[in-house]
This record gives sequence, C-alpha cells and structure tokens, in this order.
Amino acid sequence: MLQRVKVEPKALDEYRTIVGDEEIAAIRALAEPLRGARALHVNATAFGGGVAEMLSTLVPLMRDVGIEAEWQILHGADEFFKVTKAFHNGLQGMNLPLTEEMKEIWRKYNQKNAEAFEGGYDFVVVHDPQPAGLRYYHGPGRSKRWIWRSHIDTSHPNPAYWQFITPFLHPYDAGIFSMEQYVGEGLRLPQLAIIHPSIDPLSPKNTPLPLAEAQRVVADLGIDLDRPLISQISRYDPWKDPMGVIDAYRLVKEEMPEVQLALMASMASDDPEGWEYLRLTKEHADDDPDIHVTYFERSNDLEVNALQTLSHVVIQKSVREGFGLVVTEAMWKGQAVVGGNVGGIPQQIIDGETGFLVNNVEECADRVFYLLQNPRRAKEMGAKARERVRQNFLITRHLKDYLRLFLSL
Repeated sequence: MLQRVKVEPKALDEYRTIVGDEEIAAIRALAEPLRGARALHVNATAFGGGVAEMLSTLVPLMRDVGIEAEWQILHGADEFFKVTKAFHNGLQGMNLPLTEEMKEIWRKYNQKNAEAFEGGYDFVVVHDPQPAGLRYYHGPGRSKRWIWRSHIDTSHPNPAYWQFITPFLHPYDAGIFSMEQYVGEGLRLPQLAIIHPSIDPLSPKNTPLPLAEAQRVVADLGIDLDRPLISQISRYDPWKDPMGVIDAYRLVKEEMPEVQLALMASMASDDPEGWEYLRLTKEHADDDPDIHVTYFERSNDLEVNALQTLSHVVIQKSVREGFGLVVTEAMWKGQAVVGGNVGGIPQQIIDGETGFLVNNVEECADRVFYLLQNPRRAKEMGAKARERVRQNFLITRHLKDYLRLFLSL
C-alpha cells in the first residue's frame, strides 16, 4: 500500500478567535451531510513545499468536522523524481525535451503505485503531476469519486508535456485549479473547481513569535540585527528567480550600502533540481558577506517565521508561480510584499495597497528601496495585507471550498 502520513490532531474551534463564530458554524453546517465519508489525499512528499504544509492542517480539520480523512504519499526513487521535476517545469512552460524514456519512467511508477493503492474511499484527491496516473492505472476500483488537484501554473504549458498528461486526467470526476486561467486547453472533466491555496494561521510558521525569540533565531543565521534586511524565502528554483533577487539587492545596495539579503529554503525530497539551483545561487552571490544563502533539510518553520517577522522588506520575485504561499505567510505577518506580477501573486497583492507587483529587476529594486525609505507607509500597507489574508486565504476557507466540492459531487 502507499505510505500513510501521520498528522497531529487539530480542532476547528481553535480558529474561532481569528475567523469568528459565524464562520465556524457555517463550516460545521456544510460538513454535517458528509459525516462519516472517507476521503484520501495523495501527493509525492510529506515534507517541503506548500502542498505538504496545507495537507498537514487540512486533513486533521476534515477529521474534526466528521470526515474520515487520510493522507498517503507515493513510493518513488530518484529517477522518478527527476522526471517529475521536469514534468513540473514543462507543465509551467519551460522548453524541455520529453523523451520516451521519461514517459516510460513516469508510467512505470504511476502503475506501480496504482497497483499498491488499497481501500475504498468516497473521495480521492490526487495532487499534482507526480501521481496523476493513479486513476488511469487503478481504475475506479472501490473508490467512488476521483479528483485531480493541480497546484501549478498550467496556463501556458509546454505542449509535449500537456499532450502527454491530459489522457491520464480525463478519467477523473473533477479537477481543482488555483486559478481559472490555469485550466489547460483540451482538458475535459465533468466538473472543475477553482480553489485558492491557504495558510494555517496557527501553525508554528505563522503564530506570533516573541520579539526576543525572533531576534535570537535571525542572529543565529549570521544576520546583523542593526541593519536593514530584505529576504526571499522560497525553493531554489528557476521560477523563483533567486538570481534576479540578488541583482535587485545589488541595485538597492548602491543607494543603501548597509542593506543585507537573506535567501532561505527547505529542500524538498521530490526536488532534486533544487541542489543545482542552490549551487548556482551561491555562485551568483559571489561571496558577498551581506548575502546569506541558507537551506534546511528539516522543518524550518521557526526560521521562516523569524525571518519574515524581522525583515524590513520581503520579496517573492517569481517569474512563474502557481500561487505563492510564502507571499501569504509574509502578508499575514504584516509585511508589504514585493512580488512578481505572475500567477497567483496578483490574487493576493493589491498593487500599491497591500504590497507591490513588479515585472523586472529594476522595478523590484525600486519598490524595495521605497519601502525601506518609508517604514510608516510599509507598516500601513502591511496591516491591510494581513486583513486581506484573514478574509481570503486562511485554511478555514480552504476547508469550506473542499466541503462544497465534495457535496457537489
């Protein structure tokens, strides 16, 4: 069978002080007709990246409202994850070859995992391209409704990758995309849902940190607490453009020599490409003592929380982005984020009101410098950013969206 992921219990009522009594009551009312239903989420990794983070809260909250929810991950090896990283990039539009060998590796591991799939569920939610062939190879089996959930930007995919994967998607009963424009051409499913990702405001990454604790953690990263700090917390990945962040920092530094830059990521088990982009990022930093390039092979929630809390400006200079939960996290901490004008980032940042949207290195540097020079304005924008997240991008709303989809199916 697939590998089960153990999750810690969570109670919906714990979110009452954040979202209010009315919202909690509405969620419980939606869930009541689904009491006792069995739901399974399947993805590629239990650690690293936004999907795993969301499932670690979504699954226990589903249990708390009466759904028998589980989370399982694929069995895979390096050859498979190298191929699925190429699928991730190709489906987001990168010009990569798709060879017959790559297709065969993807098919082989999906077939193996489909053969290992056990149990009868009312709803099976399969996340992203890695396990997308499960429904095709397993057949409906004893599970009733199958849903494919895409977390990436497939608005302009590499045609070779999209044409290969779409026949494996057609057997699903429904699809979920983060944005309407991500629904690729020719995809025919009985039902489509647009569900924005979310953050858990009560997770260790997002709960308020005492100032002294945040300062201790950031100082341990080698950062000078007495000087301005800009940061980007994101995978080392071509779409996140860490080299472009460094270039923007260098333009800011010409005007403000005391500024520092921190780049941070957790290295996900399904992202072998990350190590190469980490190397390239370090090379581009060129031993600048004010550029702190860090990474973790464990949970780095505490470090992320501290860095987002104490940074003077948070950047997310993506050139392609499924949604960008790191933007959501920073906004929740009252940061006016400078984000790439791509994917789901404009869904979150209202340009000039809750942060800034930028299209190139020069614009990024200009907006960062503005926020550094105008801390009062940055604080006002950050307060509006936090409220936007509270109203739109918390896990409680995400749970409601799933409940509505399950009911409609």
